[in-house]
Amino acid sequence: MRRFSEGFLGYVFAVLFCLAIVGVFLLITPQSRTEHIPRVDYSMTLAQLRRTAPYEVRVPTPVPSNWVPNSSNLDPGGYTTWRLGFATARRSHALLAQSDEPAATFASRMANSDKVTGTRQINGTTWQERVRPDKNQRTLISLQPGVTVVVTGQADWPELTALAASLKPQPRSQPS
Repeated sequence: MRRFSEGFLGYVFAVLFCLAIVGVFLLITPQSRTEHIPRVDYSMTLAQLRRTAPYEVRVPTPVPSNWVPNSSNLDPGGYTTWRLGFATARRSHALLAQSDEPAATFASRMANSDKVTGTRQINGTTWQERVRPDKNQRTLISLQPGVTVVVTGQADWPELTALAASLKPQPRSQPS
């Protein structure tokens, strides 16, 4: 007489037993139904940027309501470039980027386009508009002396405009 654990029927029984254990585990494990967006504290990156940037840094002050800062990256190599990402109130993505990299190169790279599609006035500053429809990307670009400021992402125009409108220049910090 063959043992139950041998042969095809033994194999089928073992697979069904494992699937049953996994199913029970999934049923009794609590599942979170709440959205979790990682939040980053960009204050240390900002402090370093204010000490090292050869330009006047623009910072969202205050951050638009219900926006979550979720990435901050300072690239001090060659040119000083800072990227600050957000999940917007509508859970879209917006990115603030600023750099002393040559304006045409930096703006085109961040916008994924070199085509200006319009302009808009925000707090007395003229911003270029660029659109990349195939990536669902909208971009606002401000060309300032020594720095190019870019607000871009899949967020809609009102959200990008709100981020651009919240930007305030910050004085350079003196190294300690």
